[in-house]
Amino acid sequence: MNIDQIFKNNQNWVNEKLGLDPDYFKNLAAGQRPEVLYIGCSDSRVTAEEIMGAKPGEAFILRNIANMVSNLDLSAMSVINYAVSVLKVNHLIICGHYGCGGVKAAMESKDLGILNPWLRSIRDVYRLHRQELNSIEDEEEKYRRLVELNVQEQCVNAIKTADVQIAHRDRNFTVHGWVLDIKTGKLIDLNIDFNKVLKGIMEIYHLE
Repeated sequence: MNIDQIFKNNQNWVNEKLGLDPDYFKNLAAGQRPEVLYIGCSDSRVTAEEIMGAKPGEAFILRNIANMVSNLDLSAMSVINYAVSVLKVNHLIICGHYGCGGVKAAMESKDLGILNPWLRSIRDVYRLHRQELNSIEDEEEKYRRLVELNVQEQCVNAIKTADVQIAHRDRNFTVHGWVLDIKTGKLIDLNIDFNKVLKGIMEIYHLE
């Protein structure tokens, strides 16, 4: 994309919004009250607002390689804290996508330098679910299933945080695990049974 074209596109966008509502940016600058925290992948094909049809102010967004939620990632922990405890969002969505390069790289036995510690978390997802994944003979099917299981485990990581537990206790707060199928453009709700997934581990992480 040409850099000069970006500024032209921006001006066209400004003109379009002002043409529809002269107070559009004045109202936008007044503050935000999003209902949703969306954690997705940095992949350039997966634009969070566009796939959800979200307007500015409707979704708080965090994107990183393979939509990870790590307690060692201060950016992710800060975003969750601010969105859940300050902005008071009521929905936390973790959205992966089929064809994810980060998940694919984690399946390969290669030294990827600075990416190694980041991808290790995805490899740990494989380790946790290796019995199921190793029973899948088709490599593409196995890859797609790891994408789904990675979303599930990142949801679990989010649920372990104090901010999410307090929100779940104090208001109607929901965690969702989704996958985007890039080939169709459709969002898929994985309908994760968190009661089943978390059974036997939450006594370790539960806050009073």
